[in-house]
Amino acid sequence: MNVIVKAAEWFIGLFQEGANTFIGWMGTTVPLVLVLIIFMNSIIGMIGEDRINGLARHAAGNPVTRYMVLPFLGAFMLGNPMALSLGRFLPEFYKPSYAAAGMQFCHTSNGVFPHINPGELFVWLGIANGIDQLGLPTMPLAIRYLLVGLLMNFLGGWSTDFITRWVERQQGVRLRRELRAAA
Repeated sequence: MNVIVKAAEWFIGLFQEGANTFIGWMGTTVPLVLVLIIFMNSIIGMIGEDRINGLARHAAGNPVTRYMVLPFLGAFMLGNPMALSLGRFLPEFYKPSYAAAGMQFCHTSNGVFPHINPGELFVWLGIANGIDQLGLPTMPLAIRYLLVGLLMNFLGGWSTDFITRWVERQQGVRLRRELRAAA
């Protein structure tokens, strides 16, 4: 009987811990994301959507700016998950590739810029702790992680372009590759 009681207590405790985490997010993460959305939309409103579209049109012109520069700027300025919202200004064809590059960058930049993805910081801190226990500095590893991440983000985004073309052919659709003129 004790085993059943302990199992039931563990089972309900699992959901209680999940509820506590959810309530914690409602007091921290959810309002932060909402404020970031409002901030980003305010900045876009001040700069002008036509100028942002122009920047996106320019960035969409080649894979380097599309999958290295734009995701870096989005992640650095907006953090995860808001960095992905810059993809809304790209033509439809490039959105999956931008999402691939942007999501990867939010994970590979924690060593240098921990504000980008604090939810995944525990991964970096675990690795850094091991390096620190060996008596080695962590910043060279952080820089290497960032640089390898930039390269992998580029490759991930660019290869997603090829996959998107393949899916277009398979599905018999064609996604828009140019931005629409601002209204």
